[in-house]
Amino acid sequence: MDDANQIEVPPSFVALFTTGAGTRLTHPMGAVRERYELCEDLAQALTEQASAALSASGGDEQAVLEKIQRALQAEGSAVSPVEASWVGRRLAELLGWEAPGRD
Repeated sequence: MDDANQIEVPPSFVALFTTGAGTRLTHPMGAVRERYELCEDLAQALTEQASAALSASGGDEQAVLEKIQRALQAEGSAVSPVEASWVGRRLAELLGWEAPGRD
């Protein structure tokens, strides 16, 4: 078994790649795992930037998260809009902030 297969993709991320009924994956699991690794790494990497932006903004966590999500959802982004929303929620979780209210 290769190392990639030992990465557990959380259900919240797998849900981004399932059919409307939630019963079948729309992409191979290997591709989902790769996208998860990218998004998780991105959320981890953004923690310092988000904390610094919070200090600069005067303490508005939601505004910081929304700004980051808008940037991630911009044309040419490495992540899809639904992945960007997941990254925003994961970033909030990592920082102990309230999750963004919209996707």
